[in-house]
Parts: sequence; C-alpha cells; structure tokens
Amino acid sequence: MSAPAGADGPQTVRLDIWLWSARLTPTRSAATAACRGGHVRRNGEPAKAAQKIVVGDELRVRSPGRERVVVVTQILTKRVGAPIARVSYEDHSPEPPPQLAAAPPRRERGTGRPTKRERRQFDRLRGRDADGGDDDQESPLGDSRS
Repeated sequence: MSAPAGADGPQTVRLDIWLWSARLTPTRSAATAACRGGHVRRNGEPAKAAQKIVVGDELRVRSPGRERVVVVTQILTKRVGAPIARVSYEDHSPEPPPQLAAAPPRRERGTGRPTKRERRQFDRLRGRDADGGDDDQESPLGDSRS
C-alpha cells in the first residue's frame, strides 16, 4: 500500500518517484526524462527529478498534446492502483481542444487506396485544403481551370 502523509508517513518524496507513483508517467525513468527535458514545473519553476515535493505543491507536466496541472494532496512512495492514485492529487488541467478529441475518418477495410477525390475530401475535412484557394482563379500559366 502507500505511505500517506501524516504523523507516521514521510513528509517529502522525490519528484520522479511521486510522478510514477501517482501514475502521471508510465515509468520512473520516463518521469526522470521528463524532468531532464524541462517538461515538469514545480510551483512555476523548472523541476529536477531529485527535488523533494510536499503536500500543496503545484506540478505542471507536459506530455504530447496535453498539459496536466495537478496539486499534490498526498505523498506516495510506492506505485498504487489508479483509484488511490487519483485521490493523491487535485487535477486542475484544462480541457483538451475539441479537434483533438474527434476521431479521424475511417475507411472500410479492404477498399484499397483512396481515390484522388476521397483524398481531397479527407484533406478538406482535416482543414488541410491542398489546392490553397478558390476554383475561379487562373493558374500561374494563364489558362483557366474549369
């Protein structure tokens, strides 16, 4: 089980151990690498993996596509289950942008490569309009496209 902060439990713990114990990173070495890469901030300052954290510290952990903002409410020294880990911090993270939450369009399996028309429709749906403008404009060569 975990050692909660209290009369008999530890008052501080290394940052990388707590990130791993609270299940914010999959491994302790990933927590150390995140700290070394500047992706973890403690109370607004860049944090090192060996820094001691206490109850009440605010941690900002950047991962691909998301930033987690948590406030430590309980000191953990060992990895615990997900329900217990969620109790050890208050999550103040902003909601992810809605376009990241939407599922990409899928094609039926076995239909082969997309046609040029389907590819253009996918690009338009994703906001990557490949032709770059209106259909009424002339091409650089001077001939009009219809």
